Amino acid sequence: MFAYTIRRLLLLVPVLLGMTLIVFFMIRAIPGNPAQVILGQLATAEAIESLTKELGLDKPWHVQYFSYLGDLLRGDLGESLRTRVPITEEIWPYLAATIELSLAAMLIAIFIGVNAGIISAWFQNSWFDYSAMVLALVGVSIPIFWLGLMEQWVFSINLGWLPTSGRESVMNPVDPVTHLFVIDTLLQGDTEKLGTVLKHLVLPACALATIPMAIIARITRSSMLEVMRSDYIRTARAKGMKMFWVVYKHSLKNAVIPVLTIIGLQTGLLLGGAILTETIFSWPGIGRYIYEAIGFRDYPVIQSGILVVAFIFVMINLIVDLLYALIDPRIKYS
Repeated sequence: MFAYTIRRLLLLVPVLLGMTLIVFFMIRAIPGNPAQVILGQLATAEAIESLTKELGLDKPWHVQYFSYLGDLLRGDLGESLRTRVPITEEIWPYLAATIELSLAAMLIAIFIGVNAGIISAWFQNSWFDYSAMVLALVGVSIPIFWLGLMEQWVFSINLGWLPTSGRESVMNPVDPVTHLFVIDTLLQGDTEKLGTVLKHLVLPACALATIPMAIIARITRSSMLEVMRSDYIRTARAKGMKMFWVVYKHSLKNAVIPVLTIIGLQTGLLLGGAILTETIFSWPGIGRYIYEAIGFRDYPVIQSGILVVAFIFVMINLIVDLLYALIDPRIKYS
């Protein structure tokens, strides 16, 4: 497995290199000059030309690209054109917010989706099975922006149970340590702030969890139905083993590989695709960070943000592949 892991890590190099090249040219196809955006509409041509030279945007594309690659090899993501702050210093709070939101959404999706799929397979063709699959279809079909707005209208405006936006209380903010606010409040032992952070997390996490939850439920059901028709499952039931243990101990263990694949893919997609949820709930995540950078034509921020998300995505896929061998002894990497 060690040799396989090394090979996979080496394959990440051309993948990420290709990603930098594609993103580099795509963002420069966006109309507008970053210097013009930074200085505003009233800026003179001389000021715009001076700032363009200062930012190095007047150099040929290959000089800019290889300069960017050289900085990456030194672990330097560059400097934001808008804030003039090194990206390595300002990107982590945004990335931490997205990681916290995505993990919360995936925990909800896994817990509900896997159990709904298992029970649907256990009681195939029952009212629960039909209801769960209809809800799964609805969950995949509902636009996240509409669901987020409905959550705010019902639970925030009408019922007043949960806050509409943000990560924390403006009047009692969290003192950031890791910028993962749930962990920070636990480390500080502040239960009041922990409760506030969790309340802010509920609505966006539930909205973001709907699509992966529905997909996980359907995949789990299909995989469980296939496994539960196996001979060894019939043998276990014939021996008098309780159905609960047959389902959750024997069937689930052998049905989990396709489910694990979907969980890995959906986790990676959530990290890069949470921009709608983050916008609706004013969640200061990496999606909003990149979106705002696009508006300001902040090339280094866009390049670095997309590269970081892509790196996390491929690393999640690698971890999922390695978990296959740990879960199923029949899978060997040589």
